[in-house]
Amino acid sequence: MATNPSGSASPQGGKTTRKTSRDTDNHESDRQMSLTTSNCKSMSLRNQPTDFDHQRWLFESKGRYGIGNAYWQDDDNVDRQTGTSLADFVDKPWKPLTRKTQVPASVLSPYRVLVVIRLIVQCFFLSWRLQNPNFDAMWLWSISIACEIWFAFSWLLDQLPKLNPINRATDLVALKDKFESKSPDNPNGRSDLPGVDVFISTADPEKEPPLVTANTILSILAVEYPIEKVSIYISDDGGAILTFEAMAEAVSFGQIWVPFCRKHNIEPRNPDSYFTQKTDPTKNKKRPDFVKDHRWIKREYDEFKVRINGLPDVIKKRCEKYNYIEEMKEKQKGNSSASADPAQVTKATWMADGTHWPGTWMKPVADHKKGDHAGIIQLMSKVPENEPVLGNEDEGKLDFTDVDIRLPMFAYVSREKRPGYDHQKKAGAMNSLVRASAILSNGPFILNLDCDHYIYNSLAIREGMCFMMDRGGDRICYIQFPQRFEGIDPSDRYANHNTVFFDGNMRALDGLQGPVYVGTGCMFRRYALYGFSPPRAIEYSGIVGHKKKPASTLSPSQSLQVVRAQDDDPEPQNEVHPDLNLPKKFGNSTMFVDSIAVAEYQGRPLADHKSIKNGRPPGALLAPRPPLDAHTVAEAIGVISCWYEDNTEWGERIGWIYGSVTEDVVTGYRMHNRGWRSIYCITKRDAFRGTAPINLTDRLHQVLRWATGSVEIFFSKNNAFLASSRLKFLQRIAYLNVGMYPFTSIFLVAYLFLPALCMFTGQFIVPNIDSTFLGYLLIMTITLALISLLEVKWSGIALEEWWRNEQFWAIGGSSAHLAAVIQGLLKVTAGIEIAFTLTSKSAVEDDEDMYADLHVVKWTSLFVVPLTICITNIVALIMGTARTLFSVIPQWNKLIGGAFFSFWVLAHMYPFMKGLMGRRGKVTTIIYVWAGVLSITVSLLWITISPPDDTTQIYFAVIVKPGIKRQRIRLMNGNGNRIKFHLSEEIYEHNLRSKITHRKLTDNIDISDQFKFKPKIRILASTKSFRFTWSEVVMCIIAIRENKQAQIHQFADSTGIKANVQFRKEIVNFHLHVINGDDNSDSRSSFGGANRLRALCSALMIRRL
Repeated sequence: MATNPSGSASPQGGKTTRKTSRDTDNHESDRQMSLTTSNCKSMSLRNQPTDFDHQRWLFESKGRYGIGNAYWQDDDNVDRQTGTSLADFVDKPWKPLTRKTQVPASVLSPYRVLVVIRLIVQCFFLSWRLQNPNFDAMWLWSISIACEIWFAFSWLLDQLPKLNPINRATDLVALKDKFESKSPDNPNGRSDLPGVDVFISTADPEKEPPLVTANTILSILAVEYPIEKVSIYISDDGGAILTFEAMAEAVSFGQIWVPFCRKHNIEPRNPDSYFTQKTDPTKNKKRPDFVKDHRWIKREYDEFKVRINGLPDVIKKRCEKYNYIEEMKEKQKGNSSASADPAQVTKATWMADGTHWPGTWMKPVADHKKGDHAGIIQLMSKVPENEPVLGNEDEGKLDFTDVDIRLPMFAYVSREKRPGYDHQKKAGAMNSLVRASAILSNGPFILNLDCDHYIYNSLAIREGMCFMMDRGGDRICYIQFPQRFEGIDPSDRYANHNTVFFDGNMRALDGLQGPVYVGTGCMFRRYALYGFSPPRAIEYSGIVGHKKKPASTLSPSQSLQVVRAQDDDPEPQNEVHPDLNLPKKFGNSTMFVDSIAVAEYQGRPLADHKSIKNGRPPGALLAPRPPLDAHTVAEAIGVISCWYEDNTEWGERIGWIYGSVTEDVVTGYRMHNRGWRSIYCITKRDAFRGTAPINLTDRLHQVLRWATGSVEIFFSKNNAFLASSRLKFLQRIAYLNVGMYPFTSIFLVAYLFLPALCMFTGQFIVPNIDSTFLGYLLIMTITLALISLLEVKWSGIALEEWWRNEQFWAIGGSSAHLAAVIQGLLKVTAGIEIAFTLTSKSAVEDDEDMYADLHVVKWTSLFVVPLTICITNIVALIMGTARTLFSVIPQWNKLIGGAFFSFWVLAHMYPFMKGLMGRRGKVTTIIYVWAGVLSITVSLLWITISPPDDTTQIYFAVIVKPGIKRQRIRLMNGNGNRIKFHLSEEIYEHNLRSKITHRKLTDNIDISDQFKFKPKIRILASTKSFRFTWSEVVMCIIAIRENKQAQIHQFADSTGIKANVQFRKEIVNFHLHVINGDDNSDSRSSFGGANRLRALCSALMIRRL
C-alpha cells in the first residue's frame, strides 16, 4: 500500500501508484515554484511600510509559522467553533484603528522606585521633625510641621495618578479603508463615518473679537472630514448683531477659502495663522498655479479683515439711517405734535435686510438687551448635497476644477433669555446647542471648541474618530485633545503653555480611566452626554479598588425603552449611587426624545469583527441627510427657549452639569462616575491651537476662576469622596486632588513667610541645623530632582517649562488660589455668589511689540499677598544680614540657612516681580506706595516681636544623675547678689542606650539688682555629655549672647576653667569640666568647681556692665 504526499493511504495499484508518483513529482515542482514565488513575495512585502497586514499574507500564501512551509488543509478552511472561514479574512481583513504603547520600562520603573523611596524618606523625615521640636520657637515649629505634613499629603495626591502613563497612536489609513472604501456594502465608496456636530461658544464681541471667531469658523469649514457629515453651530450668548454679521462675512469668504485649502492641501486652515507663519508657504507645493492663487487669496483675506473691522461702523450708520427714516415717518403721521418728538422714537438695531434685529440692540430696551431677548437660529450655510459639487475655472480668480466646493452646514444660535431665569452661563448655552443640534443634524458626536481655539490639524476629527470607532469604542464618553497656545511670550513667563499638566498629568490619567474634561478641544459621544451609563461597566471594591467585577447595566436599547415609556411617576432611585439612575426628564419635545435612539445607534463602532460588541452593520450611514423644513426649525427654536428646562433633568443629570464655574470638570466627572472612560489623543501635529492671556492680571483671574470651581466641587455632591464604585481608585484620587489643590494655598502662604520670620526672630524651624536635618533635606531634594527628570523624560516637556510651572505654582498659590478658597467658603457659608469674569481674547494693539500685553500692569487685589511676601523676605534679608554683621557673636549658620530659604522664595516669585516692573523695568507708583507701607509695617512688627535688650542673657542647663529630685545651685554676680534657680524635678533620664528623654521643666528664678534674666532654661545636651562623672552635677552649660569669642576664651582662662567653645543656634556652649569634686561628699556643702563657675559668671557680668 502506497501513501500520498499528505500521508494518507491509497488503495490504488502499482500503475496508479506510478501515475501518482509522476503527479507527485509535478506537484512537488509546482509546489517549489509556488513556494519560491511565495517566498519572493514575502521578502518583498517585508520591506513595505508598517501597515503591511501579516495576517492577510498568512492566509494568501497558505503558510504557517515554524520551520519549512505547508499548505492550508481543506479540513481547516472553516473553524467549527467560531464559524470563521478563509474568505472572511481574505475579503475584508480586520485592522485595529488605534494602538496603545507603554512608556519604556527603563524610564517608568526607576520613576516608580524613586516615588516609593521619596515617600519613605518623607515619612521618616516627618517622624523625625515631630520627635524633635524646637522648644525655643514652638510657634515656628508648629507652623512649619503643619505645612510640611500638608505638602506631603498634597504631593502624594498629585503623584499617585502619575504611576501609569501611556501613549496612543491612530491609523488613519485603516480608518479610510474601513469606512470610505468600496465594498459589497458600500459599492460607491461613500463615507460610512458618523456625523459630527461642532460647537463654538462666544458671549461678548468686545472681549472675544469677531475676527478671531471668524478665523475659527473658517478652520472648521475646511476640515478634512466628509462634508455632508459635519455641522457647525455657534452659540452667541450675548445675541450681538456684530457677531451675527461677522459670521455671515466668514461664510462668504469661506466659499473661496475652503476650496483653496482643499486644492493645495493648506495647513493650518485658519487664514490668520496661515498668512502670519514664518515658514515658506511654497514648501512642498507642486501645482504651478499655487503662487498666483496664494497672492489672490491673500488679497481677498486682507479685504475680508477690513470688512470685519469696519462692521461696527457699518452697523452704526445703517441703524442711524433706518432710525432717521422711522423718525420721519412718525412726524408725517397725522401731524401729531406728540408723535413728532424724536426722543420718543425707539432707537432700534437694524439688520441688512431692513428688519429689526431680534437680539440685543446697541441701545438696550425691553426684549432687546442682554438677558432679555428672543431665541435666534439662522442657517448661514445650507445643508450640503450628498454628492460632491466640483468647481470650474473662473478667469481672473481661482481655478477650482475637480475641487469640491461644498461647505458644511453652519447655524448661528442665540438662545432665548428672559428676566427671572437662571441661564447658567456657558453650561446653559452648551445645553441649548445640544438640543438644537439634535433636532437639526443629530450628529452622534459633538466637538466642543472655544471661539479662539481653531483646528490646527485638519485631520483632527478623524484622529478622534479612530478611538470612537475602534473595538471597545462604545464605552468611550469623550476624546480630550491637549490644549496648545499661540501668542505666548518666548520665555512663557506665567506658564501659559501648562505643558506639565497637559503632557504629564493628562497623559498619566489616560492610563487609568481617562483624562478630565478641560472645557475645549473635546469630542463627546452624544449618548453619554444624555446621562446614560455605558453598555458595559466595571465595579471596583476593596481598600484600593483591587477587586473588580462586571457591573449590572442595561443595554442601550433597554435604556431607551425606559426613556420612551417615561411618565410622571418617578423612576425608582438607585440605592447604590444617584448618578447610576437612568435619565428620564428630557423635556416635552417628542422629536428630541426620538433623536436619542438614532444618535446612539449611529455612534456605534462597525460590527466587522466578532470581538466587537454593540456594533452596527456596515453601510448603515450611507443614506443622505433629509433636508430641513419649517417644522424642524420651529422645533429647534422651541428647545432653546428659556422655559424648556423647567421640570427637567438638564444640568442636573443630562448635558453639561450646572452649579460650578468649572462645569467642564464636573461634567467629565459625572461620566466617569457612571463607568465611562475617556481617551487622551496627542497627535503628531497639534490638533487645535488657541490663545491664552499673557498679562499677569488676566492670567491670575483665569486661575482664580478655575480654583474657585475646584473649591465649589469640594463642597458639593461632586466631591470624589462620594463617588460611585465604578470610579477607579487612582482616578478617584485624581478627582480628589482637583477639588483639594486650592487649599494648599493656605499652607503655602504660611510657608513662604517662614524664612522671613526666621530671619526676624533669629530662630529656625528646627532646633539645630545638624547633619540629620541636612541629610534628610539632601535626600528629598535629590529624589525630587530625579523624579522630575524622569517625568520630563516620559512626558516630553522641557526643564524650563517644568521650572516655569513651579514658579507659577507659588505665584498662583499665594494669590488666586487663596482668594478662591476665601470666595468658596463665603459661597458655602454665607451664600455669596461668585462673579464670573470672562477671559479676554484680545490683546493690546502694538505694531512694534506683539507681546505688548505682557508688560501692561493692571492692579488687582490678587497682588497684595505675593507682593507682601516679596517685600517681607527682602526686608528680612537686609535686617538679618545687618544684625549678623554687627552682632558681638555673629551666627553665620543661621544667616545662611535663613537666606537660602528666602532666596528660594524670591526665585519662585521672580516672574511676579518682573511683571510688576512693566515695560523696560518701569515701576508703577502704586508699587512704591505699597512697598513703603509694607516695609514700615514689617519693621514695626519685628520691633514688637523682638524688642532690643541691652542686658546679658544667661541660660542654664543642668544635667543631673538619675534619682536626684531637687537641687539648688547658687551663683553670685559681681555685686555679691545671689542668683538662684530651683530644679523642681528631674529633667533628664539616661537609659541603657544613652538616649535622652525630656520631661517638663518648671523653673523658679529669683533675680535681684540690675541683672535681668529671662525665666526659661535652655537645654543643650548630647550623649557625649555623660562621659563626665560627679556626685550630683555632671555638667553645666552656660550660653551667653552678644559676647565675642576672644573675650569668652580670655575669661575662661582667667578663672582656670577648661572651656570648649562651640557655636550652635546663636548661642555659645561652654562645656565646663568640674575637676575637684568628691563623689561621696554632701551635695549641700561641697560643690567642687562651683567657685570657679561663680568667678566666671561674675567676670562676664562685670565686663558686660
